[in-house]
Amino acid sequence: MAGWSAGPRSAGLRVAGTLLLAAAAGAAAQALHWPLPWVIGPLLVTALGSAAGLPLAASHRLRNAGQWLIGTALGLYFTPVVVAVVAGLAPAIALGVAWALLLGHGFYLFLRRWEPGPALQPASAYFAAAIGGASEMALLAERERAQVDRVASAHSLRVLIVVVLIPFTYQAVGVHGADQAIQATGMVQPAGLLMLLAATAAGGAVMQALRVPNPWVLGALAVCMVLTGSGVSWSAMPRPLADAAQLAIAVTLGVRFTPDSVRAAPRWLGAVALGTLGMIGLSAGFAALLAWGWGLHPATALLATSPGGMAEMAITASVLGLGVPVVTAFHVVRYAAVLVLTGPLWRLEAARLARRG
Repeated sequence: MAGWSAGPRSAGLRVAGTLLLAAAAGAAAQALHWPLPWVIGPLLVTALGSAAGLPLAASHRLRNAGQWLIGTALGLYFTPVVVAVVAGLAPAIALGVAWALLLGHGFYLFLRRWEPGPALQPASAYFAAAIGGASEMALLAERERAQVDRVASAHSLRVLIVVVLIPFTYQAVGVHGADQAIQATGMVQPAGLLMLLAATAAGGAVMQALRVPNPWVLGALAVCMVLTGSGVSWSAMPRPLADAAQLAIAVTLGVRFTPDSVRAAPRWLGAVALGTLGMIGLSAGFAALLAWGWGLHPATALLATSPGGMAEMAITASVLGLGVPVVTAFHVVRYAAVLVLTGPLWRLEAARLARRG
């Protein structure tokens, strides 16, 4: 294996080999009629292969490109009519943020109770349980001198479980195209597509220069939302580009599962898996109430409030024909709120723990 890690050429070969394996898995998943074949197939194969010690690797540039394309594709749903609909859901979105914070705190208490000894630092459990982005929560954990490896593995496993379980469940009960009230329209126009991609790439680059977290999703999404919301319709997103973007994101998540991360704390990963299943169940109940109160489709409401990742849940909504703008709006606002509030909330919790001695 040592030869695989020497030099940029071998690193490029690892990435190329990983992409070929992931593409084969995506094609197989599509042939088997899996939901989200270009996410779930590559994700499972790369996660299992990486955990088994295969020399798999992801490219940050390809990840950024995938996020940029996904952000662009999601922005195409925000027509003027859709923007008005989503704006009317502001109270529901605020409740979704409160739910995410409450769910994360409950998950934190569960993890502390599951492993109460000195092996698990309270800060590690707190940032591992927060329903936020994996990279951002790991960075906050590092600043608090917490166990970053546990935080990263918890977020990776949580997202993997949600991304696999919910789509297969929806497929089993026949949820596909069940929420056709809000769908993207338009045809692929080559010249318009080039202008659209150039504009959204500029948005991603500006966000990156400003050091905004998740710049390539949020930058592309913001630019495309403004264009589409203003009535500008240059082009739809070609299906092959969308599939390639999904594959890139899946590979990035899958290669996080290293042999060391799996062997280091199996009890911890078991707790994360059990807690994630519990959070999905609780979120289903909350989503049902939200759907009843605001007239949302229950399947859309669950994706909007589930403990999954922003890009992954929006992709799920898109592929399964659900309310993409609703899911996207919920997750973007939640992402920002959790990112801003988790640090201060942890300091309050740390002070409470200090008072208890």
